Amino acid sequence: MSLITLVIVLVVVGVVLWLINSYIPMQATIKKILNVVVVIAVILWLLSAFGVIGSLDTIRIGN
Repeated sequence: MSLITLVIVLVVVGVVLWLINSYIPMQATIKKILNVVVVIAVILWLLSAFGVIGSLDTIRIGN
């Protein structure tokens, strides 16, 4: 994955999150939860993209 692709994905995710936070009326707690979930997902994706953690396909939840 190229650096340009990473930057484009980060910009798109940031713009979409900003649009959701700005234009969709939600309670403040729901916005905070959404922001935290998106940030954690992006951090996990970046760590996987740079090879710090293994592929996210191997992560299993439950049995």
